[in-house]
Amino acid sequence: MEIKIVKDTISKEELKKIAENQFGDLIKAIKKIQRKKIFTSNWQKLSFYEQMGNIGSEISRALNWRDKDEKSYDNAIARAFELLDLTIADLRWRLRLKEIVRARELLADAMFGGKEYKTTFEDLNNYFFHFALAARINK
Repeated sequence: MEIKIVKDTISKEELKKIAENQFGDLIKAIKKIQRKKIFTSNWQKLSFYEQMGNIGSEISRALNWRDKDEKSYDNAIARAFELLDLTIADLRWRLRLKEIVRARELLADAMFGGKEYKTTFEDLNNYFFHFALAARINK
């Protein structure tokens, strides 16, 4: 495999061609990681209420898609877990870590039918809604 060093700006089409010919999915993976880094740094700028409210948006989205579109439902759940993990990693909320980790545990419980704690998506939607409301009031 030949490695091409790019010194100047190239078009998206040229990058795509290089990726297809030489690296397969490697370029896609790098772009995805870069996007996640940018998103993570922006996520860290949000307040606790804003972060939790955004997680609630994904819970609400999952609730909306639950019986309509399995792929959209799965994407919303995955996104809620991703946002919860980013919130858990945010050191500003270390004193609230127990609450955030418990919310993640309850999301998993709801996802598996509430077998352990009888958690429903409606319960979670109600819980997270108050954070979205607080974020809006505090803006």
